[in-house]
Amino acid sequence: MTIRFSLTRRRFLSTAAAAGAGVIAMPYLSRAADRPVITHGVQSGDVSVDGGVVWARADRPSQMMVEVATTESFKDAHTLPPVTALPESDFTAKMLLENLPSGQDIFYRVRFRDLAHIDIVGEPVVGRFRTAPSDRRDVSFVWGGDVAGQGWGINPDDGGMITFAAMKKHAPDFLLHSGDTIYADGVIPSEVKLPDGKIWKNVTIPEKAKVAETLDEYRAAHKYNFLDNNVRAFNAEVPIFVQWDDHEVTNNWSLSKQLPAAYKERDITVLAARAAKAFHEMYPMRESIVEPGRVYRTLSYGPHLDVFMLDERSYRGSNGPNLQEQYGPDAYFIGPDQMAWLKRALLNSRATWKVIASDMPLSLIVYDDAANKKGSEAFAQGDGPARGRELEIADILRFIKTAGIVNTVWLTADVHYAAAHYYNPNKAQFQEFDPFWEFVSGPLHAGTFGPNELDNTFGPEVKFIKAPGEGNQNLPPSAGMQFFGHVKIDGKSGQMMVSLRDRVDAELWAITLDPKPV
Repeated sequence: MTIRFSLTRRRFLSTAAAAGAGVIAMPYLSRAADRPVITHGVQSGDVSVDGGVVWARADRPSQMMVEVATTESFKDAHTLPPVTALPESDFTAKMLLENLPSGQDIFYRVRFRDLAHIDIVGEPVVGRFRTAPSDRRDVSFVWGGDVAGQGWGINPDDGGMITFAAMKKHAPDFLLHSGDTIYADGVIPSEVKLPDGKIWKNVTIPEKAKVAETLDEYRAAHKYNFLDNNVRAFNAEVPIFVQWDDHEVTNNWSLSKQLPAAYKERDITVLAARAAKAFHEMYPMRESIVEPGRVYRTLSYGPHLDVFMLDERSYRGSNGPNLQEQYGPDAYFIGPDQMAWLKRALLNSRATWKVIASDMPLSLIVYDDAANKKGSEAFAQGDGPARGRELEIADILRFIKTAGIVNTVWLTADVHYAAAHYYNPNKAQFQEFDPFWEFVSGPLHAGTFGPNELDNTFGPEVKFIKAPGEGNQNLPPSAGMQFFGHVKIDGKSGQMMVSLRDRVDAELWAITLDPKPV
């Protein structure tokens, strides 16, 4: 459930004492032993110049009660009307805060009030986020994807999901999560024997002993990640801009997906619907009135940055037999409606940098049948002219060039290694585009793979790569090859500095990009 809250700057900066008229007061903190509990920390997300979404989950039917302030002491706190958390949403609740001061640290305090006993109130949990600047200030963010994959879960002996602690050190304005937020199709065993004879020990929950099929199992996969101390500490301080990929449902899913024998539920549309409900419940995303449950959206973070979040799962075709020969419903990857939105959004953007957040790389070959190197899971169709799904990329790249749109950068994850690709039309089969960069990061906490084969259709040149190499795949997080990207935009010059880093925050590769005049 979402509530919109409107607050002028003058009212926001007034003291809580002024809230006596017409504002719901916070009830006293009950001494009862059995108070409502915030089960998985707090989160914020989809932050803009004047607001953002806050999220929490209770352990019972409750009312989420939020105080918001511009000081850590909560001296200027304002209490907001409560939002109900019910079983229908797995006791999660979201609140959209609006009309906040721009470029401001916002502190929020969440507690739950028992719905059956409104005088019983739980302990508060505090979070924070920074609203986007309205002027040309510095902007910093991190990105990556792929969490708790290939059976590598939370191992306290290894420090847990420590990439999140490394990202938190940078105090970024937000995390751009590129998808595979969970591995719903992956089991988390209690122990895994490593090649050197050591034992990897996972924190386990019953629902992760099998593939997710029920709504509660999909929910549990998300909640599993929130058990990690690093993740909860990160979420309390860094907003998330989130998109999904395949493993939120099942590996390489599309509406024509043939499910493996592990699934008792054989209808992929049923699984996708359950997975989508869990995904939207568990993250602080802004809701779309036009299309409820929509993932693709524009997130503006001040004059220097617009982020265009793509959804490359919900509208894709069936991997049909005509995929490489023609463009039509079988070859849809982004789909006509999303393509039209992306073109409009890019054309209307006045930001210095236009970051296109793609949950899959543009030119890395990802096989649907990896063992036999068959089928196309990604955009790439193999060397040669643009065909099938690649025609969508050709279309958008041509549009960017002809419309005179400048300073586009593509950020992605999915393939479980770090890379930097420079797209050069002089090296490409399809040449109707301006040069641009694509940066790949991840996994944040999963097995490390790669490198993948490159497709020459759009002329990618590898400028950096960090991958385990052939014959040395699915390395555990303890091997150290967990990656995230860090972007800093200089407020004065508009320069974009991109670095690829490992889980202990060592810089592996970096580049500075100079913007063209907008």
